[in-house]
Amino acid sequence: MSKNKIKIYGFLLAILVLYSVESLNAQGFRVGTARRVITPDPLLPISGGVGAPNPAEIKKGEITARAIVFSDGQTTIGIAGLDLLGFPSVLGDRVRAKVPQIEGDNILIGASHTHSAPDCYAFPLPSGGHTGDLDFMDFVCQQTADALNEAYRTLEPASLRVNTDVAAERIAYNYYAPALYDRRMGVIQAIRADNSVIATLVNYAIHPEVLGSDAGILSPDCIGPMYDRIEKSTGGNVVFMNGAQGGMVTADNRDLGQLKDPVKAVWSDHRTWEECERIGQLMAEEALRIIQNAPTQKSPSISCRTARVKFPVDSAQMWAIIAGSPLQYPHDPADRSITTRISLARLGDARILTVPGEALPNIGFYLKRKMTSKNAMLFGLTNDAFGYILTDVDFESFDRYSYVSRTSLGERTGPILIREALKLIDADDKR
Repeated sequence: MSKNKIKIYGFLLAILVLYSVESLNAQGFRVGTARRVITPDPLLPISGGVGAPNPAEIKKGEITARAIVFSDGQTTIGIAGLDLLGFPSVLGDRVRAKVPQIEGDNILIGASHTHSAPDCYAFPLPSGGHTGDLDFMDFVCQQTADALNEAYRTLEPASLRVNTDVAAERIAYNYYAPALYDRRMGVIQAIRADNSVIATLVNYAIHPEVLGSDAGILSPDCIGPMYDRIEKSTGGNVVFMNGAQGGMVTADNRDLGQLKDPVKAVWSDHRTWEECERIGQLMAEEALRIIQNAPTQKSPSISCRTARVKFPVDSAQMWAIIAGSPLQYPHDPADRSITTRISLARLGDARILTVPGEALPNIGFYLKRKMTSKNAMLFGLTNDAFGYILTDVDFESFDRYSYVSRTSLGERTGPILIREALKLIDADDKR
């Protein structure tokens, strides 16, 4: 082949590549969404934390894997919300391997933290064996990947609406100190040119444990009625991402007429499906109110930064889980550490930081303040789910924090998370 022909072919190839890139960019901002039911049939035992799960006799609602994919022509971000207690990174990486169209670090997978779903940790038992059903976990990974892939395939032109506001009381409260929780709710909504809704994402800090793991009911808990109410109103898919709900920001199912302990401010509570509906529908009404008058962002840009962070595992209990689980969590026995992801994403004027566990409210307040955005959001239990995250000054500092201290990686987890999150925020500020 002559040099002239080679130059011509090279020129044509360059034009073709340039055209392809420009064609992709010309498509502008697009959004796709999908969901899959992951309710096991027959029902499996349900887990509320470390220890043997409890048998499930009935179900209330379906547990689901829900996905939204956002693309601005240059960057694509996939967000998946699962109705599970937690979803470890080792399972998240299985999902990422099945979604090759989206860069792995740009796939954010979070758990609602319902205490009424099957275990996806496979906690090792002292008597031998473990608490999980590995076939179910494989099924969840496949269904989550299928939802993300479908959401990617169905990308369509969209605009974005984002808003954050203080939500109503009687949705959540802090069991340890009733008023110590973040009442802000963040809402992200993708809409078509005719204003019909493609998908709505709700970000709020709450333990969905109205029913509890010992009720014998498999359920998304109060998050299920929230999905139903918003979908009935908007017609679009709904995804829930939790927030900084550690220690112990739980659903406000208190019976305020039945004060059990006036010194410690402990009330009797309602553990019924009707209470799930009350709380979930109130969450939905607040989300719809918050997003109703949000300005439309026609061509929002998006980005995602991810850092690998090493956490030491000081807790003997947590190390035994990591080292003994059949999921084979990646870990370093030499220094007793694990390495996980934290990400900082932008969706229009929403700024989102992921947290690989259950951060206590003070950490959440601090990190949101440092993000210096009205629409600062934390996605808790996202990309990993390694127990409670609290600062060293709170660790084992008083009796009420003995449980959250025992079920954390250790007292260094909070300071490391804050330090590494601030690095991501600073780098994003300088972009």
